[in-house]
Amino acid sequence: MADTYSQIYIHIIFAVEGRQNLIRPEHDDELQKYIAGIATAEKQKLIAINNMPDHLHMLVGLRPDSSLSDFVRAIKANSSRLVNERRRVIGKFSWQEGFGAFSYARSQLGTVIRHIENQPKHHQKKLFREEYVELLEKFNVTYDERYIFKADTAESRISRS
Repeated sequence: MADTYSQIYIHIIFAVEGRQNLIRPEHDDELQKYIAGIATAEKQKLIAINNMPDHLHMLVGLRPDSSLSDFVRAIKANSSRLVNERRRVIGKFSWQEGFGAFSYARSQLGTVIRHIENQPKHHQKKLFREEYVELLEKFNVTYDERYIFKADTAESRISRS
């Protein structure tokens, strides 16, 4: 787009269907690299990515002519296909419907990147649901408890030492 300049940074979060701990640590690198390839193919700039067994965080520089929903849909569909085709889980893998998206200024990127990189340490102390609700409240996002990521159990607190 000629004469269009933007700076749109979005922290995207989504969960495994049923909040099951299906993403095994030995497949993290493969999944993250594959998603990075999808982001590149979608002409987006992936700045940071990390996942836990039951959810994923990524920070993206989003193009102004892009649909965030279409981008997340492409990430979820293609990464699910990878996991299923390579049989990385028993049964069928899918991401849960919906996602969280939070915008940040350039000056805040360092903090967001550190938060994404430190997910394993962070989740030793805090459940994913607690983290997610805190973000919703910090950004004054109105939400319905019925639609917050399901199946939050003590198993969601994962340590990957």
